[in-house]
Amino acid sequence: MPSPRLLVLSNGHGEDLIALRLIEALRAKVPGLELQVLPLVGVGQVFAGPEAAGELRRVGPSLSLPSGGFSNQSLGGLLRDLAAGLPLLSWRQRRIVRRWGRSGSPILAVGDLLPLLLAWAGGGPFGFLGTPKSDHTWASPAPTGWGRSPLSDCYHRAKGSEWDPWEWALMAHQRCRLVAVRDRLTARGLRRHGVKATAPGNPMMDGFAPAPPLPRWLEGRRRLLLLPGSRMPEALSNVRALLAALPPAEQTRPISVLLATGSRPDAAELAGLLNATGFTAAPAPDGSGVEALWRRGRVEVMVGPGRFAAWAPLAELGLATAGTATEQLVGLGVPALSLPGPGPQFKAGFARRQSRLLGGAVQPCHGPGELRERLMALLDDDRERARLGRIGRRRMGPAGGSARLADLIQERLLAGAGDDGSR
Repeated sequence: MPSPRLLVLSNGHGEDLIALRLIEALRAKVPGLELQVLPLVGVGQVFAGPEAAGELRRVGPSLSLPSGGFSNQSLGGLLRDLAAGLPLLSWRQRRIVRRWGRSGSPILAVGDLLPLLLAWAGGGPFGFLGTPKSDHTWASPAPTGWGRSPLSDCYHRAKGSEWDPWEWALMAHQRCRLVAVRDRLTARGLRRHGVKATAPGNPMMDGFAPAPPLPRWLEGRRRLLLLPGSRMPEALSNVRALLAALPPAEQTRPISVLLATGSRPDAAELAGLLNATGFTAAPAPDGSGVEALWRRGRVEVMVGPGRFAAWAPLAELGLATAGTATEQLVGLGVPALSLPGPGPQFKAGFARRQSRLLGGAVQPCHGPGELRERLMALLDDDRERARLGRIGRRRMGPAGGSARLADLIQERLLAGAGDDGSR
């Protein structure tokens, strides 16, 4: 009997990370599974390591779009993506999906409408993990001082779901074997429209080790985790804005800012920025995982590429202009303050929506001055930080979602692969 096969479509950096968690869980349950991954946005760099280890294969064309996959947030971003070759990229991706679908092997779409539509267009059995949309974003109140969105809220309330009718139709199609969403509220909304949606858990909260004892190099210091995002040059602008919100050098409390980055911005790119804002280089503590340490008075900035998972449980508070990483931090019980900018990713609308999604456990600020005030107030209020942390944990859910989803994928997609596509 041939080995089962699965094509995974993912629609952005956060979706790539979620897809990777699911792939790891699937490989543990179905050792002979042949996995291919088609990143629809960017190059899918998170899959490079598993691909080198022979655990999966990336397929299809890749193109780094000017908008970074956020063309839906502005007309200008969409026009730049179109000029950069988005139509040709989408056409080539559709051809790959169609060839796969004709083979009768299943497809798992991770993301929003685009991967869902492509999986349906493949013509074979498919499943869908809807990651970005939650009914909490219209059922929860907007953060104080950020205005209301009555038209949008009324539209979603009238539908009873943040997902749209054309998306319900694709999810309810007879070839769609599995629909999983991020929370029970959203699943209930979809079920009212005939979609057999389930909420088995959030894979974003998998892969974190229990909080370790506080290392000696952080003892006696307040601990902030700075998450600037990874899209350049936006990430560098985000670092500059967040650093501007730190207390002045003459303040009395020692603060360690744990700057967790991906491959970008790198230490060299950060060096000029930190020098220009009054920080000077200092030796990094041994065994800390700190690549570079910068000091300004009693404030330290510690740069650690790839250290997010290790540093997140150590933080008391986050300073964030990121998407997935901010949600993961809040899900660990660490509240965050965010600072939207000109975009294209972390704009005011995105920040407001993120705050509603997470029940206020992340609070957007209108500028560095407001962020500094809220930062100092939260550092002085252990009870409020704990309250916000509990909200964040509830909204994101516990770990274990990847294993539960892998069980459903094995049962509903892989077990019936190759049949006529009927339920």
